[in-house]
Amino acid sequence: MAQHGKKYVDASRLVDPEALYSPAQAIDLAKSMPARKFDETVEAVFRLGVDPRKAEQMIRGTVTLPNGTGKTVRVAVFAAGEAARDAQEAGADVVGSDDLVARVEGGFLDFDVAISTPDLMGMVGKLGRALGPRGLMPNPKTGTVTPEVGKAVREFKSGRVEYRTDRNGNVHIPVGKVSFDRAALIENYQALLDEMIRAKPASAKGRYMKGISISTTMGPGIRIDPSKTKDLLEESVPAPV
Repeated sequence: MAQHGKKYVDASRLVDPEALYSPAQAIDLAKSMPARKFDETVEAVFRLGVDPRKAEQMIRGTVTLPNGTGKTVRVAVFAAGEAARDAQEAGADVVGSDDLVARVEGGFLDFDVAISTPDLMGMVGKLGRALGPRGLMPNPKTGTVTPEVGKAVREFKSGRVEYRTDRNGNVHIPVGKVSFDRAALIENYQALLDEMIRAKPASAKGRYMKGISISTTMGPGIRIDPSKTKDLLEESVPAPV
């Protein structure tokens, strides 16, 4: 059985594992966890009533966090000519066409997002074994296959994030950093919640929002009451049981 450190144990004492908190209460608890030596990410997990084995229930897309992720996002762009110049001017970290394909084939993966113009997807598609397992393969559904690469670069640099269901129907997605102020985390969480509701597949049956939790990078999960999805301004935090 895994042994947790003192800070994790101390953090766990702040959270009632049986309780369902409002979103604001959960965010307050996440921010009150014992401080680490780095700025932890606050992550949300949405447990959805979908069957990801069915293509029409596989949820995948992007959402823009109004206050960003707090993370420096490295963007690679597969483009040539004017599109490549647009990507460079927009702040892409690496831009190329067949030369960038060759670099990736050689093991270069020092980026968080890959974007491609449609005309280069014939070449980029050959990188499936390298990019696919890491969730880096450009895809029209996430806006990473587009002729407007400059616009896409700016959006991902400013807080646009990709999401997709895992094999158990869960979506893991960052809310921001512990250092963000309360209002910024609440705003970001609301944007994620709205997107999850919007993305509900028409074929999904039964209860859709089965569970929600948030946690810091090294902290315990804090369960959110799905029935309180709009209760974002509640101020009080219940005392630990």
